[in-house]
Amino acid sequence: MKKILLLASAVLLTAGLFAQAKKADDVVKFKEMTYDFGKIKQGAPVTHDFSFTNISEAPVIIESATPSCGCTTPVKPEGAIEKGKSNKITAGFNAAAQGPFNKMITIKVAGVDAPLQLRITGEVLTADAYAKYYSDKDKTPKSGS
Repeated sequence: MKKILLLASAVLLTAGLFAQAKKADDVVKFKEMTYDFGKIKQGAPVTHDFSFTNISEAPVIIESATPSCGCTTPVKPEGAIEKGKSNKITAGFNAAAQGPFNKMITIKVAGVDAPLQLRITGEVLTADAYAKYYSDKDKTPKSGS
């Protein structure tokens, strides 16, 4: 009877450990999860670096960085990021289509079940609208003047 109770306890304990799946933000800490490009000119690609630090006790590998569409091109680090070290994921956006955008990049960390998502937002303006926006912005009185 004691052996059965001991075996059942061991199985429950093991199942409990496996049920505690790690999340990506348990092993990497991003400086920011969202970046707003603001108003950008159509046809002028932009990039932003999402900096992160390995906060785990072991080296971390970014397995994939998958964009929500073809207009977004993430570049992930290759190889392992050592404990306590920092690196970056560069998010590129082609700015081909006019209008507001809200794009996601799904980050998968090796050995971690739950991925995390980075987001880029902004608005693409035609060349004329972009020039007018910045011309009008320059004419706006500055605070405290």
